[in-house]
Amino acid sequence: MSKTVLKPRYTRRMDRLWTPWRYSYITRSDPQARSGVPAALSAWPPTEAEDKHCVFCNMIAAVDYAVDHGLERETAEKAAHIVYRGQYCFICLNAFPYSTGHLLLLPYQHLDTLAALPVDVAHELMTLAQRSELALREVYLPGGINMGLNLGEAAGAGIADHMHVHALPRWSGDTNFMTVTAETRVLPEALDVTWERLRAVFKN
Repeated sequence: MSKTVLKPRYTRRMDRLWTPWRYSYITRSDPQARSGVPAALSAWPPTEAEDKHCVFCNMIAAVDYAVDHGLERETAEKAAHIVYRGQYCFICLNAFPYSTGHLLLLPYQHLDTLAALPVDVAHELMTLAQRSELALREVYLPGGINMGLNLGEAAGAGIADHMHVHALPRWSGDTNFMTVTAETRVLPEALDVTWERLRAVFKN
């Protein structure tokens, strides 16, 4: 008498979502790296005393140092994912974005409140917010855009000492089970690609 072997109803292998760019965020694997300074710009700071202990201030200082020492500005700003630099404010990609195209708009000045911004800085920040909306709509065709800021740790600011405005495109249904159950975002586009697409719009 032959034995009947029941085959499993579902035979597909489990899908795997590879997100190697998140490794440094999860492990904080390089204790020697300066906060906000990518490996390509690691020549800054020359001394321990020059570390500004701020992700955003370090980012700008590292880019300027690299440019002053012969690196092309485009290359240095791509390494730090700086999309646009204005007179008083600049725009960069969020290194750990909530959605593809997640921008951060912020003043060069190390200030922790919106009320502390000088008038000229506040005006430019709002102008860049308008430009960011237009750029995100052109590049990603989102169903909507979240734009806002969190002032202070109690309000959810990850970097509370240097105020920044978030601008990110949204689509209906873009929050799925990965976000709800695993606190993980799945992003279909590498940061370098996002930078290139948005940089091209801001250059025009």
